[in-house]
Amino acid sequence: MSKQVKLKRGFDIRLVGKAEKKVGDYQPVKTFAIKPTDFIGMQRPKVLVKEGDTVKAGTPILFDKKLEKVKYVAPVSGEIIEIKRGEKRKLLEIKILADGEINFENFEKLTSSEIKSAGRDTIIDKLTSSGVWPQIIQRPYGIVANPDDNPRAIFISGFDSHPLAPDYDYILKGQSKYFQAGIDALKKLTDGKVYLGLSADSKSTELGAIQGVETTAFSGPHPAGNVGVQIHNTAPINKGETLWTVNPYGVVQIGKLLINGIYDASKLVAITGSEVKAPSYAQTYIGSCVDSYVAGNTKSNHFRVISGNVLTGEKISQEGYLGYYQHQITVIPEGDYYEFMGWMKPTTDKLSFHKALGLLSFLFPKKEYALDSNVRGEPRAFVQTGVFEKVTPMDIYPVYLLKAIMAEDFDEMEELGIYEVIEEDLALCEFVDVSKHPVQQLIRKGIELIQYS
Repeated sequence: MSKQVKLKRGFDIRLVGKAEKKVGDYQPVKTFAIKPTDFIGMQRPKVLVKEGDTVKAGTPILFDKKLEKVKYVAPVSGEIIEIKRGEKRKLLEIKILADGEINFENFEKLTSSEIKSAGRDTIIDKLTSSGVWPQIIQRPYGIVANPDDNPRAIFISGFDSHPLAPDYDYILKGQSKYFQAGIDALKKLTDGKVYLGLSADSKSTELGAIQGVETTAFSGPHPAGNVGVQIHNTAPINKGETLWTVNPYGVVQIGKLLINGIYDASKLVAITGSEVKAPSYAQTYIGSCVDSYVAGNTKSNHFRVISGNVLTGEKISQEGYLGYYQHQITVIPEGDYYEFMGWMKPTTDKLSFHKALGLLSFLFPKKEYALDSNVRGEPRAFVQTGVFEKVTPMDIYPVYLLKAIMAEDFDEMEELGIYEVIEEDLALCEFVDVSKHPVQQLIRKGIELIQYS
């Protein structure tokens, strides 16, 4: 490894319910859905199918009129059973009743040497037409990348440090051939470098042996696994620059498309949380209905299902669908209750970053907690405590940035680092905030103010 970075600021949220490294015995999933709401910045979706149509895995079902070249495709083969819309006919979901055996659209296969010799336009055409392009995300803004742009560099975080996050060494085991092919293709898309961030604690040699990348080892508490934090501590983005990021799963999916000639949406998903009877992994596809993993697998009947992790994930129903970019389902107790004395009641069963009266978790730094969704308070005045900076391993001032967003001060937002962050990078600030502000919502508001100004 050419470089090692040790991060000291941050906070690990240790929870009960980490997935055991085995594939659980779950009922087959019957329905899948693509949700335009998963793709931040998609404003004018155009549906290419209608209810009753049959599709294959890889059949285009949707595109954004702002970015018509990029196609969003069916993750499985089957019948379109519902095109769900909300207020003002906003497109919410396209649901597919899956076939018993998945049939695939066929795309041109390339050998490893053909990938390395292919031109940039060739690679872009293959990725945009086949459905894998949405795995490539642009910084700033955290939106699906524009294939007409030429990024300064491409970044990949090879591990996830969120609470109960899936183990990428496990879910990527045996995928190094496809990962390497994906890297070879991504190198065609930039004149700069492809950066790969790895955990210094990882014992896997598969990603460490990948060629054509600049590898950096990161250690320290969450958010060490966030690609935005890795960018900041490797080659920070400047105003006017464009960077692209890709999740390791997306790299593998690109490699499978080019080598096997199919849109392979299969993935291992971690079923986690203190309410899950048997936390494990599930073999499934993008957009799967979570009911098969939750029904009969919970310790009580009063719980919250989250597509993703507890910090940045989305609350969904038991019959909801896994988000496009998620590799984790978390089930925790619902916290819809009032607690007498709140944080003043002495206890060691509540996790807190603060050494507050009654909250004694700091005495047991390695303990795992079964936390619920209760926020224990309501929004208050924005108190400046200096705690945000203690959990943000970036050279920015989160409180001042958030206040600049509230004031809609564009110059201040730019100077304070709005181009460097998206919601996940400051999600810990929301967890430790005694003022109970929706930090992630504020960050998205600031990004949109800058983006559309």
